[in-house]
Amino acid sequence: MSATPLVPHPAPKPHALPPHGVPTVLVTGAAKRLGRKIALKLAANGWRVGVHYRDSVEEARRTTAECAQLTPGAAAFRSNLGNETAVRNLVPTVLTEFGHLDAVVNCASTFEHDTAATFSFEAMEKHMRSNAGAAILISQALHTHLGVRAKADPDVRGVVVNLLDQKVWNTTPDFVSYTLSKAALDAANSMLALALQPLVRVVGIAPDTTLTAPMLKGETLAHLQGRMQGPLPAGVTASALDASAAVLLVLQDPSISGTTLLVQDPPGHADA
Repeated sequence: MSATPLVPHPAPKPHALPPHGVPTVLVTGAAKRLGRKIALKLAANGWRVGVHYRDSVEEARRTTAECAQLTPGAAAFRSNLGNETAVRNLVPTVLTEFGHLDAVVNCASTFEHDTAATFSFEAMEKHMRSNAGAAILISQALHTHLGVRAKADPDVRGVVVNLLDQKVWNTTPDFVSYTLSKAALDAANSMLALALQPLVRVVGIAPDTTLTAPMLKGETLAHLQGRMQGPLPAGVTASALDASAAVLLVLQDPSISGTTLLVQDPPGHADA
């Protein structure tokens, strides 16, 4: 697979770049759905946002423009997270544009249906690359960047937030490769939290079934939500608004690391 060109997308920039001290975050998969909600939430709270996308050019342009209106200087970055070279180039490209980076929210996911009957190495590898491998490499790159900054400022710290899925704890017999990749990312979360401390905190956030792919809707979505057990009451789902609020909480609270927050709505709360 060839690398997708890594050039900041010419999204509108109505304001000049903010000063160096403004906190800066890269949100992968930020063009639409949950990633967009997270990007807008962070921009509304003073974060300069790097909007990562792969193919959703117009959606990325719109999200970037809206983020820039909230906190000046947002920019979009195109990258194929299934390609190792492209992933390794992503953070350096963001740094060329922004100068510094304080946090990463790994939200982008490949989400394709397969079962035990249709499983293949090819499907598993595709999901593992983009959903687990890319998040690990991006976390590694943030740690390297902060290590350089720490030479001048020993107090510098950063955060990685990895979006997981409660399917890891409430297993269903479908989406086998996707679920395996999220389980791998959950394991990586614990290892990264140990390996990257004290420069980088690493936290997982696992929303319930929310803002899902088009194949999960109507009766199918209701069926999956009804099967949820363990940490969530049956039928209770998380909204994108609550997930984005959880991301903001993690970025702001230096005491949270090495754990996963399972996010849910209070009963009767509508999805945002």
